[in-house]
Amino acid sequence: MHGSALVKAAVTGAMLVGMLVASPAEAERNIASVLFVSKSENKNQVHYGVHLDSECAFSGSAPVYAYWRMLERGPTATEPLLSREQAAYGIARQEIHSDTVRVTLTALQARPITVRVTRSEDGTCTARPEMTIAGTRARLLNVHVVLGFLRVSHLVVTGLAPDGTVVSERISP
Repeated sequence: MHGSALVKAAVTGAMLVGMLVASPAEAERNIASVLFVSKSENKNQVHYGVHLDSECAFSGSAPVYAYWRMLERGPTATEPLLSREQAAYGIARQEIHSDTVRVTLTALQARPITVRVTRSEDGTCTARPEMTIAGTRARLLNVHVVLGFLRVSHLVVTGLAPDGTVVSERISP
């Protein structure tokens, strides 16, 4: 996937993740997908969710979690990350600051992601991931891993700038 097709896939995928909300009726308001990593190898994705309490506050000291969405098997098939996958897709650090959690992915240690959680008047929890992409603070839509022969060739990070324009950046390992 190249150029505009990659950007279109990232925006479409982020829309499929939805508005990143949890129902007010849930006692624990987990948001199953705040952001995701796709890869050039197949359709499977690593999703990152967040555990929230009934007040939309972070639940526990490490509320962000990662898991596989096995889209090759079906739209609802999931699996946990294996220990050998932690270096590529795991979470290195999480720091909670009021309504945000700063998440550092193991493979993107120089690019922390800030996840901000808000609660609407109807009690719905919403999470929004942000990071700096191409020098612009943006809403993170997708991290796409482009694999080469037995290695990662590069990453493409895509987001939406505050003015609504799509920003993307190629990051080499």
